[in-house]
Amino acid sequence: MPKEKVLVTSALPYANGPIHLGHLSGAYLPADIYVRYKRLNGDDVLYLCGSDEHGVPITISADNEKVSPQVIIDRYNKINYETFVKFGISFDHYSRTSLPIHHETAQEFFKVFKKNKLLKEKQSLQFYDQKNRMFLPDRYVEGTCPNCGFQEARSDECENCSAQYEPSELKHPKSKISGETPILKETSHWYFPLGNFQAVLEKYINDMNEKYGWKENVMQYCRGWFKDGLRDRAVTRDLDWGVKVPLDDAEGKVLYVWFEAVLGYISAAKDYSVKIGKPDLWKEYWQDPKTKYIAFIGKDNVVFHCIVFPAMLMAYNVSASSSYCLPQNVPANEFLNFEGKKFSKSRSWGIDAIDFLNNFPADPLRYALATNLPENRDSDFQWKEFQAKNNSELAAIFGNFINRTFTFVHKHFEGKVPPRGEPSEIDKEMLKTISEYPSKIAEYFEHFKIKDGTNEIMNLARAGNKYFNDSEPWNTVKSDTDKCGTTINICLQTIYTLSELFEPVLPFSSQKLFDVLNSKSVSWADSGKDNLAEGHALKSADILFPQIEDDAITNQINKLSGNEDIKSSNTITYEDFMKTELRVAEVVEAEKITKSKKLLKLKVKIDEEVRQVIAGIAQSYEPEDIIGKKVVLVSNLKPAKLMGEESNGMILAVSDNDGKLKVLSVENSIKSGTRIS
Repeated sequence: MPKEKVLVTSALPYANGPIHLGHLSGAYLPADIYVRYKRLNGDDVLYLCGSDEHGVPITISADNEKVSPQVIIDRYNKINYETFVKFGISFDHYSRTSLPIHHETAQEFFKVFKKNKLLKEKQSLQFYDQKNRMFLPDRYVEGTCPNCGFQEARSDECENCSAQYEPSELKHPKSKISGETPILKETSHWYFPLGNFQAVLEKYINDMNEKYGWKENVMQYCRGWFKDGLRDRAVTRDLDWGVKVPLDDAEGKVLYVWFEAVLGYISAAKDYSVKIGKPDLWKEYWQDPKTKYIAFIGKDNVVFHCIVFPAMLMAYNVSASSSYCLPQNVPANEFLNFEGKKFSKSRSWGIDAIDFLNNFPADPLRYALATNLPENRDSDFQWKEFQAKNNSELAAIFGNFINRTFTFVHKHFEGKVPPRGEPSEIDKEMLKTISEYPSKIAEYFEHFKIKDGTNEIMNLARAGNKYFNDSEPWNTVKSDTDKCGTTINICLQTIYTLSELFEPVLPFSSQKLFDVLNSKSVSWADSGKDNLAEGHALKSADILFPQIEDDAITNQINKLSGNEDIKSSNTITYEDFMKTELRVAEVVEAEKITKSKKLLKLKVKIDEEVRQVIAGIAQSYEPEDIIGKKVVLVSNLKPAKLMGEESNGMILAVSDNDGKLKVLSVENSIKSGTRIS
């Protein structure tokens, strides 16, 4: 695959508060995993972000604290940048929209649009607080939505139903500054004719979708905006804090934050170029037609990055000698909720990322979020699931594979990579699996399927454990040392491959693992090859993923307001439990299901009744191994279809430390059909 020039941006976090886990899973962790993968792949990557430091929420916070807006943005720029560093986000540069270079960039775009007679000046009615003698920005006015009746709607938009309307349509308006009813007063603003670009925007988005496969949720949002029809959008507003409108007669007016914030991606590139002493470097990314520009955002930013920003770039490019590149893809994520509810600071529901990272390492959180990303629908963070991801997967599968292999190599092979003898069929199969995995995971990451890619990497660790078990080195070390050495050699090569494949997801742990391997990463494509030579000295391995104890999780749950729902969410009544019929069933027939690696079709006997059950145990049992066993069956489940086969019940099983399933069974003396109570 030819190497690419890739420009990656993550949505600029608002410098009005600390970021939380929902932010991380939306625009930052997916982007970082993608960027780290692309760097390992040898691509030329520039990853940019920065603080969005203008707008009304910042001035409201400053008013409430009786400090200047600069105090607010300095505080949260520092907190959020430190959070990103602690979480392992690998920005090439993290900038700020309050910097002069950003103001100059935004003002330049305004001037070009004004010079090209693109902007329209319009008179409009806006709310005015007579007591404080000031025009009120949208967020400073609250009233009843004319569409749905929501009583905390803003003057131009309802957060409850997403309706947009004129300020004069808002019912029962109140100023959030004085509490008085504001009047509507005429003011003048400049507008960007977004509607003029609808046809070319629709073509652009459809073309990008056809070529690069945009996410369906993103396409749906865009289609919704197009269906309603794009309208002119004000690019200026009456406010003191922000990028000043570069006109002599525009005192007290700034550029609307929706207009200038997205230009922060360009100013960040300029800022970075100046800081490294190459002031024109930014042009090699932003103004190279070969650049692959990927914009990672949350779903609430789709309109700005798929419609507004591209329209602005198109408008600028019309008269420019060098054109800006447009996003090739915008892999927006949905929202991450917290224990079944939306994050809410006012209700003390959720946890700020920096507080989380002060209590737990970054990598277990990165893994838990990566395997549960809201890529196509909203997902939910749960404390107990986070604990299970660490203990049952990172520690019990990946960590266990590392520990047992290193323990064996130091005990029996002097801490050195043993020679590989003539490979058996099982050895060849494992080597083939290792060699195929880099391209398999690359396919997921290239198409922004970060969750699937992460889960598939863990499957390689599962395969490594299974290979270790099936090869039985604890026996061959006594009977056939060469064969045992071959097994451990291949296990170490597998661990090396896992170290690199997991590096985008678990950067801190992978670095530790490469140190233990006494090695370093290679190109992504080569990571499935033999990278540890015979006789290569290894270091001793410590526990990479310590267990997270119950007390640590309970302590976090107890900090939440209204946490009773969490504490009781896993409890059921005795009456509920008794509705579940658990019966002893004897397996009388078993066969594999074509085209399924996981499922077995079983015939089980309950008393005199024989019924069909589909069980996901094919990777742990051969059909002949399960026949004759007396297993525990949930017998009163509603029938379901799996791979076109009807299943009338569920076999209970448990996963061991190696990820292998063990069915729950009873003694042969127990009669089939017996109810378990």
